[in-house]
Amino acid sequence: MTTVRTVLTIAALTLREASRRRVLWALAVLTVALLGLSAWGFSRLLAESGVDLTSGQARLVASQLLNLVMFGFSLIAALGTAFLTGPTLSGETESGIALSVLARPIRRSALLLGKWLGLVAFGSGFIVVAGLAQCLVVLWTVDYWPPQPVTALALLAAQTTVLLTLGLLLSTVISPMASGVVAVGLFGATWVAGVVGGLGAALGNEGVARVGTVSRVLLPTDGLWRGAMHGFQDAAALADAGPGFDGFPFLSQSALSPAYLAWAALWVAMIWGLAATSFARKDL
Repeated sequence: MTTVRTVLTIAALTLREASRRRVLWALAVLTVALLGLSAWGFSRLLAESGVDLTSGQARLVASQLLNLVMFGFSLIAALGTAFLTGPTLSGETESGIALSVLARPIRRSALLLGKWLGLVAFGSGFIVVAGLAQCLVVLWTVDYWPPQPVTALALLAAQTTVLLTLGLLLSTVISPMASGVVAVGLFGATWVAGVVGGLGAALGNEGVARVGTVSRVLLPTDGLWRGAMHGFQDAAALADAGPGFDGFPFLSQSALSPAYLAWAALWVAMIWGLAATSFARKDL
């Protein structure tokens, strides 16, 4: 019981510390800017198109643009959490703060778990608030509401959790700045590999399509992102569009399988275990 209380206390302190960092203000500015730009863009969507769109076509276009904007939010969350995770753990280790906390005594695994929970709450909270705000903007401007917003936002929060867990592992072995750069770089590389794999599948090239499949197994961020896209888009409109949109990077043809969701959860558990092992062996 004492350990649980300690973990929750560390999580609350981590969340409070994250809210005081300048990263939060940067996230807020980027979010407001993206919401404003998307509101203007969606409001001009039908007025500037120059053609009369059917209701199905309008829903399909709204789905694509919503997924595009949501990718921007996922990128903002990736940048924020990646560069927040490193200083939260590695920075305290280098400054000696972690050593004074662990002298109470508190187990290193409890400290790591508390910080991880605090960062997960921070990243997930950002995704939920920003994502709901964007959905409301789309509803207000083009009268479109995604069919599965709760599932989609939960998958985006899971994507953020995957990335910050990776950043936590990296921060136990390299500097805070380097851990953020590597985590964001892998996030981008996996997304590009997913796009390449989607194009390969659309062209019937199994070898190229396998690139996306393997990348989504090695780092589940792109797989979770594709599941989120499926929740944001109108399935009926996509079905009516036909095969011409196969391989389009901001549309997803199918929902995630339970097996893949289980793998993503197992991946997070394994990477967290590696981070705990690395942190336990780290010389403070």
